[in-house]
Amino acid sequence: MAGDTLKATTDAAGLAALISRASAQTSGGKPTLPPVERWEPPFCGDLDMEIRADGTWFYMGTPIGRAPLVRLFSTVLRKDEDGKTYLVTPVEKVGIRVEDAHFVAVEMSATEEAGESVLTFRTNVGDVVEVGPEHELRFGIVGDNHELKPYLVVRGRLEALVSRAVMYDLVERGEVVDVEGKAMFAVRSRGVIFPIMPADELDQLLR
Repeated sequence: MAGDTLKATTDAAGLAALISRASAQTSGGKPTLPPVERWEPPFCGDLDMEIRADGTWFYMGTPIGRAPLVRLFSTVLRKDEDGKTYLVTPVEKVGIRVEDAHFVAVEMSATEEAGESVLTFRTNVGDVVEVGPEHELRFGIVGDNHELKPYLVVRGRLEALVSRAVMYDLVERGEVVDVEGKAMFAVRSRGVIFPIMPADELDQLLR
């Protein structure tokens, strides 16, 4: 029991310090996107923090209810080559758990520019991302029910899972196109084709 209390106290102190250092990376009181990819601080251990599949952040088993705080943490988030996700400041790097994706894409808009389709997503923490060569879509099909799960590259190795409601809007924009001689059901944005699945498997998705 004493050990658990000490750990909780240490974690709370570490979180408060991390918030302070993350806040130092803001400008005019508004979170910015600091150059976390260029920082190489020492690893300082794991924090009892998790991003759940629905995009909710938890600290020590309790949801973080303050949206500005979640947004602040999201600006110092980084996934490294080891496949693990960290909160990074210039002086420290702490590990956190991610159940599925780092963010959730909760809104999509589709426009036409110069004859090209342009898909733009907004994430649950306020990032606005335009799909294209630098922000790609990938699609996974999981489970016995063949559930389609689209993911969007937000920045670096960080991804957003496209929410189910938005996924249906995305699929409605799909078309059958030839990809290296194979008929694929796909979507386009900024001239880039993003295959979803072979066209002959489409019936399984729509069941």
